[in-house]
Amino acid sequence: MDAALYPRMAELEDTHWWFAGRRAICEQMLDRIGLPPDAVILELGCGTGGNFPMLARRGQLYAMDADESALGFAASRRLAKLARGTLPQEFPFAERCFDLVVMTDVLEHLDDECSSLCAVHSSLRPRGWLLMTVPALSWLWSAHDVIHHHRRRYRAIELRRLLGDCGFAIDYLSYYNFLLFPAIAGVRLFQRLRAAAPNHANRKHDLTMPPRFVNAALLRLFSCERFVLGPFRPPIGISLIAVAHV
Repeated sequence: MDAALYPRMAELEDTHWWFAGRRAICEQMLDRIGLPPDAVILELGCGTGGNFPMLARRGQLYAMDADESALGFAASRRLAKLARGTLPQEFPFAERCFDLVVMTDVLEHLDDECSSLCAVHSSLRPRGWLLMTVPALSWLWSAHDVIHHHRRRYRAIELRRLLGDCGFAIDYLSYYNFLLFPAIAGVRLFQRLRAAAPNHANRKHDLTMPPRFVNAALLRLFSCERFVLGPFRPPIGISLIAVAHV
């Protein structure tokens, strides 16, 4: 992601409907895992630390990001031990030291996704857990993906195969953000039709806060998916979520 966007991300991450809704869904998944009370947790690609309060309540938290400015914002939360690094080459952690690794919208940024997941696998203790989210469906590719430096979007079958090839046993894998799928997909496809090959310099980020009542309504709609994900696997969605173990 462009470093210039991190101040905006830090400003919005606690309250914006998309970040807050994703956290609510991830938290529900973590409740089902049942981590030990002394869990050692690593968040990879932590950004400005919006997930820290949720994760720090569950154990001793470590976090890594490749961007110094992001780590500066994350450090201000004083909830995690921070490290600068990148996957898979600069991974400053020992093998078998974590009970949980969290990667929320990180894998799509990495050039070598398989080697990166193998490094994550090696860092987990026996029966350690991985919770991850990624953007879904390549036909939803838009300026949003370019601005945020995504390399790819995933289908469920692709993510399932990748996790299996890297040694993970999958407990749950599903599309999510399905209730808002028609609206978001429509906007993305309209943007592509309007400017099939827009100049990157003219692309604007979408890290903006909607009006308060709109944000509240979107958050309520998005976050209510947490009550059906688990027993239900939606056949389509803007993103994918996976829970796996070693």
